[in-house]
Amino acid sequence: MSFHAYIDNIKKKTGKAPDDFKKLAEKKGFLKDGKLVPSVKATQITNWLKEEFELGHGHAMAIYAVFKGKTE
Repeated sequence: MSFHAYIDNIKKKTGKAPDDFKKLAEKKGFLKDGKLVPSVKATQITNWLKEEFELGHGHAMAIYAVFKGKTE
C-alpha cells in the first residue's frame, strides 16, 4: 500500500487529515511548533493513535512519519 493510500484510509476512517493530527499532537505535547519533541518516542504516538482513533500499527506509523517530515 502506498503512503498516500494509508493517508486516504486514515482520513476515511477518522475524518481527520494529517494537519488535524498535528494539531492534536501539539495539544498532547508530542509536537512543539510543528516539530516532534525529541523526548517523544514513536511508541507513545502510535499507542495514542491506536487507542484514541483505533488505527492499526501501519496507519499509526504513517502519521508518525508525517510528524517526522518523512512524507514523499
